[in-house]
Amino acid sequence: MTDTLSTPPVESSGAASDVSPRRRQGILAAMSLALVGVVASVSGLNVALGELSVALDASGSALLWIVNAYTLTMAALLLPVGEIGDRIGRRTILVAGLAVFGVANLLAMTAGSAGQMIVYRVIAGVGAAMIMPATLSTLTSVFPPEERGRAVGVWSGFAGAGGILGLFASAFLIDFVSWQLLFVLPAATAVVGIALTLAIVPNTRSSETHRIDVVGGVLSAIGVGGLVLGIHEGPEVGWTAPITVAGLVAGALGLVAFVLWSLRREHPLLDMRIFSNRRLAAGSMSLTVMFALIFGVFLVVIQYLQLVLGMSALRAAAGLLPMAIVMMGLSPQAPRLAARFGYGRILGVGTAALIAGFVLLGLADGDPSYLAILPGLIAIGLGVGLAMSPSTTAITESMPEDKQGVASALNDTVREFGSAVGVALIGSVLSAGYAGSIEPTTATLPEELAEPVGEGIGQALAVSAELGPDGAPIAEAARTAFLSGWGTAMTVAAVTAALAGLGAVALLRRDRDTADDVDLDAEPDIEVGIDGDLELVPA
Repeated sequence: MTDTLSTPPVESSGAASDVSPRRRQGILAAMSLALVGVVASVSGLNVALGELSVALDASGSALLWIVNAYTLTMAALLLPVGEIGDRIGRRTILVAGLAVFGVANLLAMTAGSAGQMIVYRVIAGVGAAMIMPATLSTLTSVFPPEERGRAVGVWSGFAGAGGILGLFASAFLIDFVSWQLLFVLPAATAVVGIALTLAIVPNTRSSETHRIDVVGGVLSAIGVGGLVLGIHEGPEVGWTAPITVAGLVAGALGLVAFVLWSLRREHPLLDMRIFSNRRLAAGSMSLTVMFALIFGVFLVVIQYLQLVLGMSALRAAAGLLPMAIVMMGLSPQAPRLAARFGYGRILGVGTAALIAGFVLLGLADGDPSYLAILPGLIAIGLGVGLAMSPSTTAITESMPEDKQGVASALNDTVREFGSAVGVALIGSVLSAGYAGSIEPTTATLPEELAEPVGEGIGQALAVSAELGPDGAPIAEAARTAFLSGWGTAMTVAAVTAALAGLGAVALLRRDRDTADDVDLDAEPDIEVGIDGDLELVPA
């Protein structure tokens, strides 16, 4: 007979039975609002780099750090801060994080130099690391099992589409107002989030009393932070550059040390043995790859719309909205579909839709137009919407209530890590394809023109504009070279999605699908077997 470990309840002040349905919907709205402010801040500055370069007299390297300092800090701190939130109270850490996040964004409005802006972005990243795990762990703590899937689905929809919403809002402000107002919206969401949290959110916390694993927290920060740093820097300064190598080596050593330390501890920050749970492992893999691919697609599609089709930043951001709408509409329903048909089947369908989306996008290299890429964007939104929220649920339900902050932080960490990998991977493949295709053109140009034209389509179009009518052939060659790299990048994305989907489904091949025998309106008990299986047992 297989022994089981029943998931312990949350403390009485935050138990689902203590929170009315109307109040739970208010909590869901508050957590989604806080989440959007954090996620939108990841992508929002990408459309304002030109204005920031002039206003702050920032070099290309400084601009890169203005963007990356936020995500690097957040990714490094998610796991240790998630554990702290479990202990001191998830509402407490959320309010503190919103306050730090709001103040940092208000300070960013007053930045007079690139150095000041980088410091304020680091502070905002600290606040974001406090906010993200607390939003999800609060939802998993206050919603009863029969409503939890939908709540996690709504949260996942905003997590996936928040980057697109941030791009759109930022592009609107840049086109019609000023770059300073880019920081007003996140600050405003923080203020409203604090008010709503204090008014309606219970302060759930872990019942654990053992000491926090400080060493594990430090090692996880070094490991995750080092890898994200190296992955961010590699495509920009080169994979053999000292900072890239140092980041990757420190990250790898930090993660190895973290695993070894965790296996020796009785109460580690993250018990690495949980990855023997096939659903948690499959969910982590699928989220990492999904976020890698969709953030990589954000990067190249925006370039496609602006540099190939000549759209403004606002129109380009609006062009991604259909994908966000499909994603947000489907995510709340996906957990119920997974419960009905099985997580493995829904993950397989979602992966197939992702692959189809990348194939459709790849076909657009022969017919550059928005309508040519629209079917691919919709298919990607469909695939992510189907697979993302069940994968998040697989992670959070595989860990006990006392560790929901850590579970949420793990979920957020794999998303952030995946995003960094995707931007580096898809961006590097696109750049390599461009460089190979543009080489015959650069070979005919003077050195002072060949170098910027060979670096990328943006620089090539700038050179073309300076040359006037004589630069038209350069612009045409640059767009053709970009489309060559585009096709290769979409092929790599489709193959990556296929391999990850096969790997995740293989992890679930022995997972028993009992959903058809379960009354979906009944409240299930979640039990985690010693062998790692997650089972839904009818009440």
